[in-house]
Amino acid sequence: MRELRFDNRFVRELPGDPESGRHVRQVHGACHSRVAPTPVRAPRLLAWSAEVAELLGLDEADVLDPRFAEVFGGNALLPGMEPYAACYGGHQFGNWAGQLGDGRAITLGESINPQGQRWELQLKGAGPTPYSRRADGRAVLRSSIREFICSEAMHHLGVPTTRALSLVGTGEQVVRDMFYDGHPRPEPGAVVCRVAPSFIRFGNFEIFASRGEEAVLQQLIDFTIDRDFPELIEAEADPALRRVRWFEEVCTRTAVLMAHWMRVGFVHGVMNTDNMSILGLTIDYGPYGWIDDFDPDWTPNTTDAEGRRYRFGHQPRIAHWNLWQLANAVYPVIQQVEPLERALAMYAEVHEAENRRMMQQKLGLDTWRGGDSGDDALAAELQRLLQVGEVDMTIFFRALSGLDLAQPALAHFDAAFYDEARRAGVAEAFDAWLARYAARAGQEGVPAALRRSRMDAVNPLYVPRNYLAQQAIDRAERGDMGGIADLLDVLRRPYAEQPGREVFAARRPDWARHKAGCSMLSCSS
Repeated sequence: MRELRFDNRFVRELPGDPESGRHVRQVHGACHSRVAPTPVRAPRLLAWSAEVAELLGLDEADVLDPRFAEVFGGNALLPGMEPYAACYGGHQFGNWAGQLGDGRAITLGESINPQGQRWELQLKGAGPTPYSRRADGRAVLRSSIREFICSEAMHHLGVPTTRALSLVGTGEQVVRDMFYDGHPRPEPGAVVCRVAPSFIRFGNFEIFASRGEEAVLQQLIDFTIDRDFPELIEAEADPALRRVRWFEEVCTRTAVLMAHWMRVGFVHGVMNTDNMSILGLTIDYGPYGWIDDFDPDWTPNTTDAEGRRYRFGHQPRIAHWNLWQLANAVYPVIQQVEPLERALAMYAEVHEAENRRMMQQKLGLDTWRGGDSGDDALAAELQRLLQVGEVDMTIFFRALSGLDLAQPALAHFDAAFYDEARRAGVAEAFDAWLARYAARAGQEGVPAALRRSRMDAVNPLYVPRNYLAQQAIDRAERGDMGGIADLLDVLRRPYAEQPGREVFAARRPDWARHKAGCSMLSCSS
């Protein structure tokens, strides 16, 4: 296995914890604690992403070298790696939770690839850190497979996201109470190597603001701008104005991310502020889920089942709320209310514009005619019908591109309905909507073949549905990793027809409606 080049600015330029060791403690005035991964019994490579390996300058021979599993399972370090766990806080389910930090994630270092790009390598499930609280710092195979698959699937869907290099089995058992019902059981352990330009979150800033450690807060803000937003250094010479521009950029990126989540039907499940990336990436794949039948009120997280704070349709509002918490955190350094409020208003404007733009593309319209009787109403009525009729979101939009605009028929969408009675209940209203839509789309004058290719480029055929991931998990727990490879390969081309793989595009089967792992999940992993 070839060596990687590291330039670990986070630990070199930001204050560190003066204490060493894994013992749990409150860490003040420091952005990180040095801690090494805890070795595992028998690291074994289970899956890897060829695309991410290439990003890092690695090839198949490097990955299949036995040393790779040793390094990315947590048993060895490459020259230049300086492992650490980051200190941060966060609001969890709307309440300030105090210090949180990387409780089971350990960053190995910042790798500089042959093109000069910076990629932070982070092991999830690498053992205890000073931030582990009462936990063991490990991760189970099922959640690790879900994170590995979804990270790469989101990238190929065009959604901003962290990436995943590898999935390594540990050869050890990890005890988890999956449903918090008092029935823990041992499960196979695993480690995922997550990859991103930066893993800094909103909570990294909140912790220092909460403690009045404003000098460290300013240092972290300026470091983040300099390392992760270099374009702002070139565009704005005044440090004070640069910090405002930075917050505006965070708001803008977050707004775009939320529009993407709504476009593809992704539900994060636990949008705490410590799970929000400062780069506007999807981060921390825990109890996430994918919308099968369109339901804005659905949450995949059992912990959120009662309040549904993080339900699908509420995600843009939660992101806005989280940005307000970030604004409160950085105010002691920026010390101006009006620019922060303008940036927060900008979030709403950008999200509305991006959401409309993406819906316009999903509907195959070249122009958008707003207003209560225009395309806004057309889209709103469609979403109502999708929910009331229990219609599969992904299948419906994919099929829409092939609708005969001269003779629009609801039968064209039969494969998207989950319940015949629900279908019958909306049939008349849906027929009226299809006629209205066909007339509107026909006004664009776009040839059918061109219209279809445009729509198919934004409406995926394949998404990592919960039950597909669970099938891969079930196979893996029996020792068969083929399901992971098969699913990952399909999801590399989510917008392309793949003959022979129609089963991956089918609607959720009835057996998966309430099956563990296919419907709702807990944060236990």
